[in-house]
Amino acid sequence: MGIRQNIDLPPVWLVGALALAWGQARYWTLGLSFGGAWAEFLGGILVGGGVILMALAATEMSRQKTTIHPHLESDHLVTTGIFKRSRNPIYVGDVLILLGLILYWDAVLSLPLVPIFLWVIERRFVIPEENRLRKKFRAAYARYCQVTRRWL
Repeated sequence: MGIRQNIDLPPVWLVGALALAWGQARYWTLGLSFGGAWAEFLGGILVGGGVILMALAATEMSRQKTTIHPHLESDHLVTTGIFKRSRNPIYVGDVLILLGLILYWDAVLSLPLVPIFLWVIERRFVIPEENRLRKKFRAAYARYCQVTRRWL
């Protein structure tokens, strides 16, 4: 596996987006604010929910003995556990963490990072993963897509 595949990973993109949001909140607020304690509370809930989703997904993938690495081919089609609710619970968790920390840090101007991050993740990881799964698991993957949404 090349260096690109070891660096071009969703957690790296998430850390980059978080660094931008944190920097914006710290150095460039323009006096904007979400309004206090409610944003910190909701932010904490979203971050916690994102971490839980990611942990549930990682546990299920480990239980099914398949890779969590987005550039590698899956050994098994995981459709159980949290994957009954979403085909991409780890990426949903990433988005929840980003949104939660934007709220928690009061990084109002960083809100556009959420759809940008989602777009990047979808183009760089979700679509290529889906194409590999569609090719490898054919009818089983098609059935899975009919009953389980991509996101929520």
